[in-house]
Amino acid sequence: MPKLALTLPLALLMLAACSSADPAEPTPMARAFVSTAVQGTPIPGGGPLEVGFADEQISAYAGCNRASGPVDLSDGKLVTGDLATTMMACPGDRSGADAWVATLLNAQPAWALSGDTLTLRSGDQVISLLDREVANPNRPLIGTTWVVQSTIASDAITTSVALERAAATLLLDPDGTVTGSTGCNNFNGPATVSESDTGNTIEFGPLATTRRACEPDLAEVEHAVLGVLSGTVDATVDADQLRLKKSDGTGLVLRAQ
Repeated sequence: MPKLALTLPLALLMLAACSSADPAEPTPMARAFVSTAVQGTPIPGGGPLEVGFADEQISAYAGCNRASGPVDLSDGKLVTGDLATTMMACPGDRSGADAWVATLLNAQPAWALSGDTLTLRSGDQVISLLDREVANPNRPLIGTTWVVQSTIASDAITTSVALERAAATLLLDPDGTVTGSTGCNNFNGPATVSESDTGNTIEFGPLATTRRACEPDLAEVEHAVLGVLSGTVDATVDADQLRLKKSDGTGLVLRAQ
């Protein structure tokens, strides 16, 4: 009996040591990733695939619409619940990007995380992704040339052939001014950037523009762009994307040039 009394505390100590030396496996939760290589079926339009995880939710985007919803990462599988998506019509090859994402997620791919690299695997399909902060850090709001990709309405995000053809640009200068192009006319004027803990705001003053006559589709783009670049606008940078949004729900999505 004395032997048993000595052995039991020793066993408990060994168990405690093993438990403390075996921390929980790392997961991609609270991180975002961007694809660097795709084996198997390529992403229509070229991608890349962007995947973010936060609060047991997933967000996935491969060049067209963004899907988001609940996710379960247990047992080394990526299992999603019902996903909500934006409703943007995407031209060209990118129109197939949503189906590609849906096929990948519906297959409940296995996931593995090693440092900053996340690997998703389903059959012959293998996607390598790198932590977004490593692969694609936030661009500076000021001093970057931003190109308009989409317009934001209160109920939808829209892109079009006219937007792509116009390739409207925006450049905020450190001296408190903005210059750019609507895709038809050039513009310039005052723009004051204010930073806070909750994000950035831009106060656009009256903009001066050239007076070139525009084709109807480019005139529509110009109207949308100049409509956002007036008054106070919330500005959010996410990697190489800039989102400008007004209090009425309208806005622009831009990419760094």
